[in-house]
Amino acid sequence: MVRLNEIDWMGATLLTATPLMCVYSLFYVPLCWKTAVWSVLYYYITGLAITAGYHRLWSHRSYEATRPYEWWMAITGAGAVQGSIKWWSRNHRAHHRWTDTEADPYSAHKGFWHSHILWMIFKEDNKKLGKVDVSDLNKDPVVAWQHRNFVPVMLFMGFLFPTLVAGLGWGDWRGGYFWAGTTRLTFVHHATFCVNSLAHWLGEHTFDDRHTPRDHFFTALATMGEGYHNFHHEFPSDFRNAIRFWQYDPTKWLIWLASCFGLTYNLNKFPDNEIQKGRLQMQAKKIEALKRKLNWGVPTAELPSFTFDEVRNLVREKGRQLIIIEGLVYDVESFVDHHPGGRMFIKSGIGRDMTNAFNGGVYDHHNAARNLLQGFRYGVLVGDVPESAKSKDE
Repeated sequence: MVRLNEIDWMGATLLTATPLMCVYSLFYVPLCWKTAVWSVLYYYITGLAITAGYHRLWSHRSYEATRPYEWWMAITGAGAVQGSIKWWSRNHRAHHRWTDTEADPYSAHKGFWHSHILWMIFKEDNKKLGKVDVSDLNKDPVVAWQHRNFVPVMLFMGFLFPTLVAGLGWGDWRGGYFWAGTTRLTFVHHATFCVNSLAHWLGEHTFDDRHTPRDHFFTALATMGEGYHNFHHEFPSDFRNAIRFWQYDPTKWLIWLASCFGLTYNLNKFPDNEIQKGRLQMQAKKIEALKRKLNWGVPTAELPSFTFDEVRNLVREKGRQLIIIEGLVYDVESFVDHHPGGRMFIKSGIGRDMTNAFNGGVYDHHNAARNLLQGFRYGVLVGDVPESAKSKDE
């Protein structure tokens, strides 16, 4: 049973009231095309202020920016109503440093809905929250100003400003508030929240699988490019989340475009050599996992050892159908009648070293034959084979 004193009433009120007003808008507030365009535009303005500003600029310092750019991100970011830059970035740095642990403010291990929204509705023990360095944020005048004045700036940019634009612009005061204000805000909220939840649940571990972050195109679509989250957790100092030209990352495009006008600079990219290493290592790990599902024969380390004389005795006295190829002894009894080249060729090699014949002396066998041969492993040959027992070219 949840106690009332465990609820963060400010967060709970905001995060339940806005979706309810969104539902109300669907049924009772007409949507004209101008307000629809403004709502979508303001959604991207405030959403990108979170992804490009709060996240990649202030949380990770993945690039630098001019003061006008920083003021724009700070003011429009307040319109996303997700807390101040300082509060948001402090939690996000803790999330990166303590991913998937008790010190992670929105750990995916506590469940999908906890990481998506419940961590803001129920009070957390601040003593458990992981410690991080925010000295740079404390010294930043833009961050400090926004933190001190967050409530009035948030109320104006989150609710009053979108209403004023629609109201003064084309007389739609009600639509401006309910569509460009609360409905837009609901979508901005849950787009950001999906980075903490969906991006840790849906997709691939492209660069590392020790933690929950994953890469997925759908999550990128829902989060303005933040969905390539496995890449981001591996290379958080990179201003990009998506490195392929075809991957959806409007936040990266905005930062790059701003750099063309001198508004952003020192855009950080992690060395491509290290990125490719991570990708290749994960591909190798996935291949190894697939290989473990297949039968590759008895490992050579587990096979008994035989001398040539012992192999020949097993053939002559016990009737074993044994062939030697490249230092291994194979029992081919079950394959003699299925050999594509006919049983005569394989019978002629029983009790002999057929390495030369197998590798081109008679026929240069394909990879499929070599894979099939692994299933017939019988032992490891020790010692030499007499020249008279070795196959010759035909």
